[in-house]
Amino acid sequence: MSGLQAVVRRKLLRSFYYAFDLAVILAALVLAGLFYVHEYGGIVLGRYPEKLVLRESSVITASDGTVLRKIPLPESGYRVTAELEEMPDLLIDTFLAVEDRSFYLHHGLDYKGIARAILNNTAHFQVSEGGSTITQQLARNLFLNRDKNMLRKLNEASLALALEKRLSKHDILQLYLNQIYMGDSQHGVKAAAEHYFGISDLKKLDIMQIAALAAIPKGPSIYNPLGDSELPVKRRELVLGIMRQQGLITGEEMMAAVHEEYKPPAAVNNKTIGASYIDAALQEATRLTGKSREELQTGGYTIVTGMNRAAQSALEESFRNPDLFPPNGKDQQVEAAMVMIDHRTGEIVALTGGRNPVTGGLNRAVIDARQPGSAFKPIIVYGPVLESGFYTPESMLQDRQAAYGSYKPENLNGTYQGQMSMKQALQQSVNAPAVWLLQQVGISKAQKFAAKLGIELTQEDYNLSIALGGVHTGVSPLKMAQAYSVFASGGFFREAHMVRQIKDSKGRVLYSHHSNERQAISPLTAERMTGMLRSVVNEGTGKKACMNRPVAGKTGTTQLDLPGISSKANRDLWFVGYTPEWTAAVWMGFDRTDQNNYMTAGSGKAAALFSAVMSKALEGYK
Repeated sequence: MSGLQAVVRRKLLRSFYYAFDLAVILAALVLAGLFYVHEYGGIVLGRYPEKLVLRESSVITASDGTVLRKIPLPESGYRVTAELEEMPDLLIDTFLAVEDRSFYLHHGLDYKGIARAILNNTAHFQVSEGGSTITQQLARNLFLNRDKNMLRKLNEASLALALEKRLSKHDILQLYLNQIYMGDSQHGVKAAAEHYFGISDLKKLDIMQIAALAAIPKGPSIYNPLGDSELPVKRRELVLGIMRQQGLITGEEMMAAVHEEYKPPAAVNNKTIGASYIDAALQEATRLTGKSREELQTGGYTIVTGMNRAAQSALEESFRNPDLFPPNGKDQQVEAAMVMIDHRTGEIVALTGGRNPVTGGLNRAVIDARQPGSAFKPIIVYGPVLESGFYTPESMLQDRQAAYGSYKPENLNGTYQGQMSMKQALQQSVNAPAVWLLQQVGISKAQKFAAKLGIELTQEDYNLSIALGGVHTGVSPLKMAQAYSVFASGGFFREAHMVRQIKDSKGRVLYSHHSNERQAISPLTAERMTGMLRSVVNEGTGKKACMNRPVAGKTGTTQLDLPGISSKANRDLWFVGYTPEWTAAVWMGFDRTDQNNYMTAGSGKAAALFSAVMSKALEGYK
């Protein structure tokens, strides 16, 4: 009997030791877990403080304040942040009633809710999202993925506790209401209010609209108001019931809201314009502010541009008309670019870098890559000699075939008159007088004059071929329009710009354009040049640029000059000109000009495009 008792006693002792060891292990695991929960959240918050600063969609507007583009965030959504004080109390109280009624009582975790969640999880043999407080939801959305496992729940709890230590309840709630996903690519209650109801001032939301917003977080894809099922309506009615139950609204207000029909905001014309313009404006804004493009796009900035929407629309509409362009090549489309400047202010009113511009695409309007041909003559030859005071439009110039060392320029038609007036030489775009005149005035003086118009030439351009537009690296339509704008404005240089103002997310002005205009050339030179350029349009090579208002301008053509290809084959077609209101430069050509892709049309095609765009764009001007 004593042997049996000894066996039983040993088994009991062994069981006790096993239980003790298990208890010690469990205690150690609990302590390790508590230590992990206590430490993990603080470490993560310390390592990624930028997560607490929400990215906000920046906005780019036209000159009249119309939104041209609301820039999506990297996660492909939109956010407009709002201070908690901008939100009505009913909105805040409703979200608290629906999402976390004990928000102001707990320190990040709702232990009663957690207990209920554990019971439910145990009963259903799964890990659910039950028991999450607003702080936990914020922690999950800012720092974690949506995996449903125990480690993620521990991390979430740890982060929630750390957030409560780091931030006030006010700041946590404000972050939550600005961060929460609200369906249809909208983040935060303000972005959702604008998107679903067309309301920017949150305090103008009515009871039904507040209930609709509070209904969304439970299932953003199925409960947002734009859903075509009954689910959004039923969820909204459930929220209204909670609002009534919590004493936030009366029974009468609840019934009125239940019967209020949701009406989406008036359809907005989502047709976007100005892809090239906006890209260039963002590039300009980065230069002006020193901020990266990503910072400008996600910092909630408002970038006000000088774009005239009517002008930009007229420009893009004309560029979609194939009849206004030369025939395409064998494997390429003829491309084009155009820039329009209000020379009275320097603002770029319209710009496109191609016939089918896309965001981030090649912007031919701002790249110095094309030879300007005879359109360069007023900048490098006739402007400098008029400024010298030794020549007038009536001065007689030499028109003879001549050699300047190895350089032997020729007139296109092969004929020479011996001499002709400066006005006639420009009007008919005759080459020999232009080269002779540049030699007379001197290349150095000519280059200094061009610099006053915004075109800096290099040492490689120190030769007489620049008289005919032989610029080493080429020029952009933007620089050509800038240069001619000085003639158009009576000799004043006003820097061409797109950005008028930049404001931060709080409405504070970060940058505002201030004109530093200067008298670059004499008013007399500008007046005489305008007179000669008007004769080019009225009687010379630029006749196709004629409009129902005075036009001054100059054509430009560069030849292909490839062996075995017709001498009529052209590489670049230009027209640069101005009306009393605006200056514009047009370029046409192929991205890669070769034996299969070249133009036989002349620069009259560019002049005609100038006329088509400017006529339509200026319809509203008397």
